[in-house]
Amino acid sequence: MYQNDASPLTLLDWMQGDVTGDGVADNIYLYGDTSAGTGNFADHITLVIQDGVSQRSTRVEFPNDAGYNARLFLGDFSKDHVPDILVSIDSGGSGGYGFFYMYSFKNHVLREMFDVDKYNQAYQFQVNYEDYYNVSVGSRRLNVFFTIDISQKGRDYLSQYYYDNGKLKQPATGEVLALGALYPIVTNENRMGYDLLALQRIIGTINADTLGYVENLMTWNGDQFQSVRLSVSIPGASFPSAR
Repeated sequence: MYQNDASPLTLLDWMQGDVTGDGVADNIYLYGDTSAGTGNFADHITLVIQDGVSQRSTRVEFPNDAGYNARLFLGDFSKDHVPDILVSIDSGGSGGYGFFYMYSFKNHVLREMFDVDKYNQAYQFQVNYEDYYNVSVGSRRLNVFFTIDISQKGRDYLSQYYYDNGKLKQPATGEVLALGALYPIVTNENRMGYDLLALQRIIGTINADTLGYVENLMTWNGDQFQSVRLSVSIPGASFPSAR
């Protein structure tokens, strides 16, 4: 157990790794208040880094410190041969959001590498239904534009938005939701380091209508994570029947 200002915290996850780069394994802990007793939900989630040599601890708190399935991942994202610390927390609920934070602790200096709120602010998109059964996904700030073909969605669905000639009945908009998943990914096995793959769900006029996903592959450029491939993926449809 770990004591905070209000109540004892429960150990949620634990890993060992040399995050300081001094050649000695350090202990990395995630603690949280589970007194609510709701599945794997925890509040006041806190990261504690215990130095393997001195046993001194550094405590890190998060802006979003409550959620489900809080977990750790250690990997070298900055390509400096020292593992970095990735914290992932599921928000729960139908939105499927996640809270993600990454830190470097090389030479005992805490450095923030990724913050979910800053990411969500930077990667915002407009989603608009267009004539002839298309949905556009774009961002002027990021200078990207995608078109999703929804012609296979079925007559019942399409008739909500379109006349029989393919023209929109009235303007309709969707949404790109906040960051839902952040995956460590190896894109170059010879480099022996990790990049990040971020996923945001694209929805129509209701949350249950998933149109696709914005996929963002990012790599560390020495100062921050930089997008190297921004794309849209769509769920598959049934193969058209032969006529």
